[in-house]
Amino acid sequence: MPLDLRLPSRPITLNARPLLPAPIVPSDELEARLSRTRAAMSRCETDVLILTDEKNVRYFTDYRTLSWTYHARPVLAVLTLERLLVFGSLGELRLMESVPRPFSPIAYDGYLPGAVDAIVDQISAMPASSRRRIAVDYGPDMFGRGSLYLIDRLKQIASDESVRSATDILWQIRLIKTPFEAEMKKVALAIVNDAFDQVIGNAYAGISEFELCQMMQAQIYLNGAESADPIAMLFSDGDFFYGRTPSDRKLKEGHYIWTDFRATYGGYPADRNRIARCGEPSDWEIATYKSVRSLTIELVNGIRPGLRCCDIYSNFQRLWKEADLGQIYGHVSRIGHGGGLDVTEPPSISAADQTVIEPGMIFHLEPKLEKNGAVFQFEEVVFVRDGGVEFLSDLSPERIPVV
Repeated sequence: MPLDLRLPSRPITLNARPLLPAPIVPSDELEARLSRTRAAMSRCETDVLILTDEKNVRYFTDYRTLSWTYHARPVLAVLTLERLLVFGSLGELRLMESVPRPFSPIAYDGYLPGAVDAIVDQISAMPASSRRRIAVDYGPDMFGRGSLYLIDRLKQIASDESVRSATDILWQIRLIKTPFEAEMKKVALAIVNDAFDQVIGNAYAGISEFELCQMMQAQIYLNGAESADPIAMLFSDGDFFYGRTPSDRKLKEGHYIWTDFRATYGGYPADRNRIARCGEPSDWEIATYKSVRSLTIELVNGIRPGLRCCDIYSNFQRLWKEADLGQIYGHVSRIGHGGGLDVTEPPSISAADQTVIEPGMIFHLEPKLEKNGAVFQFEEVVFVRDGGVEFLSDLSPERIPVV
């Protein structure tokens, strides 16, 4: 059967409201990140950190390059108590040297093994006492360049012949955000919120998931996003499969539209869920929407420095029971998480997470309810201050958006 690749049956007008490119990270902020990390390295008796995850390299360097997409010639970094080195291929060197950088650029010839050899050469040239204990950013919630060759070579030069995980050290630092980071999140969230409202305002019964998703992605870019990774776009009246990619399913009366965004600004992703309904909701839907939204906002406003994540979860359980909303969506063990350069970061708002909340943390809270074919979820995002929280996004609408 031939494919039907016809254009949408009704055109949607998009509006360009571009922003300027994200500002560079202030040099004093980069210096503060390095200083805090080196203090943590000393406390944890670690001499060398190997950074393979793009987010980690960018966090300490603010180095921006299209080469992040290439696996064969990666950009890697080494952080010691005295130096910050960034390794790029010969073709990368001109860009690294084009302006002053907060690091020393090192060029390697060839591919990933060449990068590893260059790293090992630099570490081997250090005094033995400065390279005893080596850690790599392999571990929970980090997605670096995996390389057995890297691990084998590092073991050969480590004084204790072992390589440990650097994730505990790195998360100690990255969990605490600055106002600059919060501002990048705020802009990213405004970009996707506006895109959702703009496109939903032009949606119609009969449009497909794929068509609406493409329209929303295009509007996200027109609103100033620097990237817009694939998003969830589901039409459903009860068969919610949240990992399903957008399909040719057509929007019809009674469908709920569920989205979850990934667009970035300044490297910071706008992880935010939004929902809408096709056709006017019934009284019970209006009441349930209001209850879940109010509960979520009350829960977020209860976040305070000094409380533990599990304390917030206990408060959620109490509020949910008092609201008599029924069974919470139970396919995940948490109702919120941290956020920063990664879409999701530690800690988790869960019964088991005893992390103490500190000023500078960013949290996304998003308890979810599926009921009678509908879905109710309000992802509110906040920056923890000394006395409470600052919302980084406009609150979810008081009334459900309707197509």
